[in-house]
Amino acid sequence: MKILIACEESQTVTKEFRKLGHEAYSCDLLECSGGHPEWHFKNDVFEIIEDRGGTLQTGEEAFIDGNWDMMIAHPPCTYLSVSGAQWYYHPDDKNLPTEERRPHPKFPNRAEHREEAVEFFLRLANAPIEKVAVENPVSIISTRWRKPDQIVQPYMFGDEATKTTCLWLKNLPLLLPTEIVGKGERIKFKSGKSQPKWYSDALVKAKTPQERRTLRSKTFPGFAEAMAEQWGRL
Repeated sequence: MKILIACEESQTVTKEFRKLGHEAYSCDLLECSGGHPEWHFKNDVFEIIEDRGGTLQTGEEAFIDGNWDMMIAHPPCTYLSVSGAQWYYHPDDKNLPTEERRPHPKFPNRAEHREEAVEFFLRLANAPIEKVAVENPVSIISTRWRKPDQIVQPYMFGDEATKTTCLWLKNLPLLLPTEIVGKGERIKFKSGKSQPKWYSDALVKAKTPQERRTLRSKTFPGFAEAMAEQWGRL
């Protein structure tokens, strides 16, 4: 199949489909970190969809015959995730009705960015491709569009970790768990709250906000392999 992995610089999913012989390409505005620039479009994803290819990171051109058969998209979740809701409104206005709250002083344009993120997500979900999967954490998409078709965790596919991942699917079956393992270590804080150790380690390791977003959005290998094995054999 001709498969486009949108918003993926790591190439984790792309490489799994390539192992099975599919003509898979990653696409992101960032350069790839997966070691295969010859499979990576560093370009706007909608141009790559419309043109059925384009210029690769290597400078060479690649175009598919016919249409894309499948797209798996990982749109940025910064402005969609419900965990970021605290940054939309002024902290002093938390007891006021939503319509009366002021923007957060540190992020005055966050609401505008959220609308742009919703539009980007929906354009991906409604792309003119036969089979589409869009993944994101628990987000406002559930109320702004529809609830996800499936919610999965890395520990369902052999990786001892928790990362709640929602899947919105078009013409694709639900993923079947491949190996259910432990949920992984968590870091506990004095407040009583906790977070997965892999996530905490990523925040400590990252030196820039961009690096933090990249590490935080990692795709676990078992999940990537399950998508390739199950959706790549339809």
